[in-house]
Amino acid sequence: MIRCGWVPEDKELYIQYHDQEWGVPVHDDRTFFEFLILEGAQAGLSWYTVLRKREAYRQAFDDFDPQIVAQYDEAKVAELLANQGIIRNKLKIGSAIKNAKAFLQIQTEWKSFDRFIWNYVDNKPIVNNFPKLSDVPASTELSERISKDLKKRGMSFVGTTIIYSFLQATGIVNDHTTDCYRYKEVQKL
Repeated sequence: MIRCGWVPEDKELYIQYHDQEWGVPVHDDRTFFEFLILEGAQAGLSWYTVLRKREAYRQAFDDFDPQIVAQYDEAKVAELLANQGIIRNKLKIGSAIKNAKAFLQIQTEWKSFDRFIWNYVDNKPIVNNFPKLSDVPASTELSERISKDLKKRGMSFVGTTIIYSFLQATGIVNDHTTDCYRYKEVQKL
């Protein structure tokens, strides 16, 4: 079975993530918020590090409920900084709180984050046709526009590369390489 070149054959967690989640179109706001937090936490680290800590993140960040995360105070920040199960970076934790507040504002304005983000692509996933991993860009004009918009709305750790990873993860962009068995499967979803 051929998978995208970024999936190591000896890491079951990567395989499971690639085969079941990556590139599948998301329409659930809480899942979008989860990926925004996780992609931001990943900045400067490997995605594998984040995947290994994902369950701890779900527990520490109240199952990624933006309503709750937006209310975190200094005591909660201190608790998170002491939590060895997550990436203990004060800027990234502060960003999660700030992003939750901006996320809620987007939901109020657009009725859902889903409507907001899918509007960028006219509600249809972008299907790329990259034959190999080295052809896949780190960012695009689309990720640049979304990044600028999110920053303008008060979010942080949403640079163009992070946002492109977010778009790939949530299926707004299908960047499975054309030789990957998931390439055509994801298009059918």
